[in-house]
Amino acid sequence: MSSDFEGYEQDFAVLTAEITSKIGRVPKLSPDEKKQMVANVEKQLEEAKELLEQMDLEVREIPSQSRGMYTSRMRSYKQEMGKLETDFKRSRIAYSDEVRNELLGDDGNSSENQLIKLREERAHLLDNTERLERSSRRLEAGYQIAVETEQIGQEMLENLSHDREKIQRARERLRETDANLGKSSRILTGMLRRNFTCPTISAN
Repeated sequence: MSSDFEGYEQDFAVLTAEITSKIGRVPKLSPDEKKQMVANVEKQLEEAKELLEQMDLEVREIPSQSRGMYTSRMRSYKQEMGKLETDFKRSRIAYSDEVRNELLGDDGNSSENQLIKLREERAHLLDNTERLERSSRRLEAGYQIAVETEQIGQEMLENLSHDREKIQRARERLRETDANLGKSSRILTGMLRRNFTCPTISAN
């Protein structure tokens, strides 16, 4: 795997962690702060998409026999990206509802209901944040396993290469032995023929 791919992976992990944190903070901010935060998250989501595109290009450069592992990891990163976008949309909906209620000037009862709704949405977002954090930890563990698997695979390939060289040398020695045995066999056959023919010639 190229060092560029590893660098993109690290950048993606850091960036998605920042986005997750900001999404969880959106409902707790004032309207102006929320507007600024939403714009910031939108920008970071675009950066994350660009990183995924760069990682896709790197994966395409990897030999086909080693590409499967990285394709699976890319699939996980894209799923994580989809979850982030879904959570961000939900966060923006909560943000828009609050602004609309402030502009309409709801009465006390409606405000209380809206407050309950906002609390429920905050709890939902916090739950999503926890799930994303768990997913991030699983991805990190999967990444470590993938690195270890790659190292084991390289060692196995090296061992197979050494074994193949040994087998080739053994085959060459076997061919040489066969050739020597053939020569010896011909020499012995010639000697036996001479031993059998010599007495007959003497008798005549």
